[in-house]
Amino acid sequence: MSLPPFVPGQRWISNSEAELGLGIVVEYANRRVEIRFPAAEETRTYAADNAPLSRVAYEPGDRVCNMLGDAMEVVERMEHNQCFIYRGVDEAGEEVILPELELDSAVHFSRPQERLFAGQIDRNGLFKLRVAILEQQHRLRASAAHGLLGARVQLLPHQFYIASELSQRLAPRALLADEVGLGKTIEAGLVIHQRLISGRASRVLVVVPDSLVHQWLVEMLRRFNLMFTLLDEARCVDIELSGQANPFESSQLVICSLSLLTRSDARQLQAQAAGWDLLVVDEAHHLGWSQEAPSHAYRSIEALAEKTPGVLLLTATPEQLGPEGHFARLRLLDPARYPDLQQFLDEEHRYLQLNSLIEPLLGDDGASVLRADVHLRQALAERLGNAAVEDWLQLPEAQQSQALDGLIRQLIDRQGTGRVLFRNTRDTVSGFPQRQLQVHSLEMPPELALFDEEVAPEAWLHPEKIIGNDWLEVDSRVEWLVEWLSLNRNRKVLVICAHAATAVALEDHLNLREGVRSAVFHEGMSLVNRDRAAAYFAEEELGAQVLVCSEIGSEGRNFQFAQHLVLFDLPLTPDLLEQRIGRLDRIGQCDDIQIHVPVYTGGTSEVLLRWYDEGLNAFSRVCAVGDALYRRFAPRLLRCLQQPEDAEALQALLDDTRHERESMELDLSNGRDRLLELSSCRPEQAQQLLDEVAAAENSRELQAFAEKLFDRFGVDTQPHGPDGLVLHPGDHMLCQLPGLPEEGLTLTFSRERALAREDIQFMSWEHPLLTGTMELIGRGELGNSAVCTLKLPPLQAGTLLLELVYELSCPAPRQLQLERYLPSGSVRLLLDQEGRDLAGMIGHQPLNQLLETVTRNTGQKMVRLAREQISAQLKQADPLVANALVKLRGEALEQLKQQRSAEYQRLAALAEVNPMVRPEELAALQSDTEQMAAALESAELRLDAIRLILVRE
Repeated sequence: MSLPPFVPGQRWISNSEAELGLGIVVEYANRRVEIRFPAAEETRTYAADNAPLSRVAYEPGDRVCNMLGDAMEVVERMEHNQCFIYRGVDEAGEEVILPELELDSAVHFSRPQERLFAGQIDRNGLFKLRVAILEQQHRLRASAAHGLLGARVQLLPHQFYIASELSQRLAPRALLADEVGLGKTIEAGLVIHQRLISGRASRVLVVVPDSLVHQWLVEMLRRFNLMFTLLDEARCVDIELSGQANPFESSQLVICSLSLLTRSDARQLQAQAAGWDLLVVDEAHHLGWSQEAPSHAYRSIEALAEKTPGVLLLTATPEQLGPEGHFARLRLLDPARYPDLQQFLDEEHRYLQLNSLIEPLLGDDGASVLRADVHLRQALAERLGNAAVEDWLQLPEAQQSQALDGLIRQLIDRQGTGRVLFRNTRDTVSGFPQRQLQVHSLEMPPELALFDEEVAPEAWLHPEKIIGNDWLEVDSRVEWLVEWLSLNRNRKVLVICAHAATAVALEDHLNLREGVRSAVFHEGMSLVNRDRAAAYFAEEELGAQVLVCSEIGSEGRNFQFAQHLVLFDLPLTPDLLEQRIGRLDRIGQCDDIQIHVPVYTGGTSEVLLRWYDEGLNAFSRVCAVGDALYRRFAPRLLRCLQQPEDAEALQALLDDTRHERESMELDLSNGRDRLLELSSCRPEQAQQLLDEVAAAENSRELQAFAEKLFDRFGVDTQPHGPDGLVLHPGDHMLCQLPGLPEEGLTLTFSRERALAREDIQFMSWEHPLLTGTMELIGRGELGNSAVCTLKLPPLQAGTLLLELVYELSCPAPRQLQLERYLPSGSVRLLLDQEGRDLAGMIGHQPLNQLLETVTRNTGQKMVRLAREQISAQLKQADPLVANALVKLRGEALEQLKQQRSAEYQRLAALAEVNPMVRPEELAALQSDTEQMAAALESAELRLDAIRLILVRE
């Protein structure tokens, strides 16, 4: 007579509901078994022949607890009436007898061997996915591009170079002063993103002018997947009413306007008290400063900067700030280094001399110039030493050109502000398109002649406001636009006008009256509707031909896939004109930009057009001095706009503006800091970083991995083009995924498509949905135990193989990025029954292709029958793992020593010639190195996953 499979008092665990803890057999009758789970206060009844249950049997060496929580180590397991009795030793060394009925029921098996022995066997696909995640996580964290992969931005060398340079520093304090259109906001966003991903920062405060608050909020979310909290006075009051004393402590990532801090001393003190890792200040040139009386805004930011380790200031180019304003920004970053204005001016004079020295060396004939100019060589020797110049002269002429780059780099390292100030110009960054102005002269509508000339000049720039409700019928600009669009149906056209009402009416007319595929985009629309309009415009085949934007609605959006820009009216200030053109004039624009301007012959708009074109040359290139020229000539310009028929006054204005512009631009050119421009982007290093990014992101590998990952979790996926997916939560998901909304989301793995379609999310290795899902597996137990069979002739049938994957665990803070020095993040063993490691002969991927899955019931039976053998193999793995750990530690410590020593020597040498290298940086570098070495010494290999493999015939 066979023994019953279930006996009252036995402890079993549910394979499908492991969270219930240990269950107790209450009754077994009529082929049914009743199990009570005391920890969850639940009772389950199962059919005995297919119950999803596993017998709990602890082995000697295991630690268990009784119902009171008293722990002991199992020494021996005995059996009486088919129930286990454990003999063990408690923490006091006393012998304890513990029947299994008295075991603690609140038990959760998480270690791979525990889950395997408890019958909690996962699908083989989950095991493979877990190992793949472990490998991917180490590869990404060890990459120099870690933290720079997830941004929805173009791969532009100067932006990634700046982000990489600042991200490597202990606490970046820098002034980002690129010319307009080069992406200072993106550079700051890349730095923020990298430091958050790497763990070097957790609390970030962004302070911006009121007009840019929402733009920053949207940019951080859309481009970097960073959820900032927007704090204004109303939001602060609400938070305080909810019981939180300091609103700035309500979120880790905060954006606020500068006015919030300057209007209230209480808010200023709260912001200081909250404590930040990184402070970002946009439009920092608006912070007024003088030696006698710094502005309240300047003092507010100064107080925050003193308490914050990392500070990024975004500002106009230094030339526009003037030497005093430039000093004020640098003083915010390092008051100890810049205590005195006159001292700073004296240093700047010396650097200008250095610029004049380096300029002749930058041409293709730089080497021949240096050979021929003895005075130039003497000047170089004074700064670099006689040996450096003499060694260069001894080289063959064929090698001197390349070696000259080394001399120039040494000069760059001596640039005083090179480590704190970054400024790229359009002269040094390639990829910008040409601008071509297309003027369309139109007759003035008769209806406008009815109005007297006392109407303000600004009103004449918007004739639809003067004409009234019927303007669409009589305005010749509308007639011209309809006709031009009909002749250019295959062209994408961005139309910008000043007011939202004008944009709405014009788009409605084009769409309903003229049958033009069009969309409207203005500040009164929700963000979702703006995204839809932009996406409709971005569609190549069936999308809108025309997008009609208002002035404010076009801010922060880039439409470089279009080449035709229609300025339906002209703004009164050069900054707004440049902002409009900047929607298309971006790096990455693949063709020349055609700027169409319809104007009334002899009208106000024609006068303004000529001043922009002939005076500022603003349609052909960025006018860096446009704002200064407008402030200087505004009174005369307004008089000419009011009296467009006065040709003599207009010509005089155009001549004077042109001469003044040429003079100011010459001053800017003479004052260019060529050393600074060279240090702001080193092409070789930048290209190496972009190559690293391209290799790390590998969209094909990423897409295959992500599709498998989402499928394993039960997410419903549908293709969205060749490089996209539509995701929705499935009915049978393993768990709720972080970052997957109930309504689902659409994503693309293509960076190019993501840049053109802002309504589609860019799926990268650093997207929160992907990283969060990977963490769910990596930190949990899902997939850490599996059972398979294998048919491989060289191996004898019946052989048991145990595949063990160990993760290297180092007790080091994440911000140290220790993975960069580890040759591997894991160790894999494949043990046979004699304890031999076959991992070198059978790789993980080839093995995956040969394995066959088994049912859970079959796997549980295999584990029960082979438990003693598995336990023996686990013990045989211990010395092998210990040897692997010694080797891993040694290789990592050697690599750490080499790289960190070289970096320390480089910084120490640089500190001797460049005072911007602070002693704290050297001390922090040394301290971090010691901390990493200590972490490696205490590193351990922890068993992360186990797979039992039975060789069959």
